Amino acid sequence: MESVDPKEAEEAKSLLRRAIFEERRFLNPLPTSVGGWETMRKALPLYLNNKEEKSPRRPLGPFRTDAGVYATPPASGLRLTWMGHSSTLVEMDGMRVLLDPVWDERASPLRWAGPKRFFAAPLKLKEMPSLDVVVVSHDHYDHLGESTIRTLAGMAAMRETEWVTALGVGEILEEYGVKRRRITELDWTESLGDASLSITALPSRHFSGRSMFNRFGTLWSSFALKGPVHNVYYGADSGWWPGFAEIGSVYGPFDVTMLEIGAYNELWKDIHLGPEGAVQAFEALGGKGLLMPIHWGLFDLALHGWKQPIEQVCEIADEKGIALWVPQPGLPTEVVRDTAVRSEWWR
Repeated sequence: MESVDPKEAEEAKSLLRRAIFEERRFLNPLPTSVGGWETMRKALPLYLNNKEEKSPRRPLGPFRTDAGVYATPPASGLRLTWMGHSSTLVEMDGMRVLLDPVWDERASPLRWAGPKRFFAAPLKLKEMPSLDVVVVSHDHYDHLGESTIRTLAGMAAMRETEWVTALGVGEILEEYGVKRRRITELDWTESLGDASLSITALPSRHFSGRSMFNRFGTLWSSFALKGPVHNVYYGADSGWWPGFAEIGSVYGPFDVTMLEIGAYNELWKDIHLGPEGAVQAFEALGGKGLLMPIHWGLFDLALHGWKQPIEQVCEIADEKGIALWVPQPGLPTEVVRDTAVRSEWWR
């Protein structure tokens, strides 16, 4: 009988592995329902009869980012500026990383229809400080904005910026003006960088596609950002899956864990965490550091009220003693270890 290498046996059990591409489609790390025409049929009457405050009744903001703040490095070594939804500027151990930039007016393929921003971007793109890396997790419109990418790609200050994304998404970035030599596509568990900043693409439970007809053609990922001192997990979009525990064990603990809380519903629970799922994932990831709710407060993408995700996650976090990190949009805010931030700007 042929002996089995213990290391190979252990790796075979791992949930963290390269993505599988079959029949021109990427597969989720476990069987996943993403919804289709049948889900849309079920959801339509719920939309038509919805009484929730899905968009703010009164204008929000204006929120303004003082770009002059970026001239001084954060004393703690870690400062985040949440621009709304999932777009976040991360200043970590001397490096600057912009996550899923969407300054577009709508999260839509159309300029005249589709989910519209609740408030204007707090920082003009031309005022953006120099960036080391832009990370694009997947190709959905609320994470990859065409006009945003075109503007950034054309800025002189961005000529030396590296772009890191999931497999297949580089072609879209190149189409929007990003130089191919500046783009690195990562498979799950692949890393890029050095001791100053390492970026690792990790599995998430979601899907891709910029229409109903090209789903799964490109990959979707979460990311671990590791510097000499700090460690951040960007969950991007994902439903619950048991791989969170292994991510925390292998790549954690994290100073800040960014997890989505909005755009959830029972009809598509496999691909979006929601408040309860975010807390469950945070605990599975190790429950250390700060939980930063993302993917809320900017676009109407679901059936729930626009404030419901953040209010619910605050209640759950208080019950469980979890430190939340919820800054005001556009306000550069230093991360102090285990110190919560609760701006309550939405109230």
